[in-house]
Amino acid sequence: MSPRTVWRLNLTGWILFVVSALGFLASTWRARDWVGMFASLAFLVACLAFVLPLWVHRPRN
Repeated sequence: MSPRTVWRLNLTGWILFVVSALGFLASTWRARDWVGMFASLAFLVACLAFVLPLWVHRPRN
């Protein structure tokens, strides 16, 4: 597999994690579960912390 393909697969996985975190956040918001909301926000921030360096160091075409 080319480095670009590997990068795309990694990015796709992390984007799915971010979408999942947003879903958890919406669910806890509706339930007014403040502990769950804090945990969902922490999960979202952690996912974004992994996406940022992946995006910055993406392979060039």
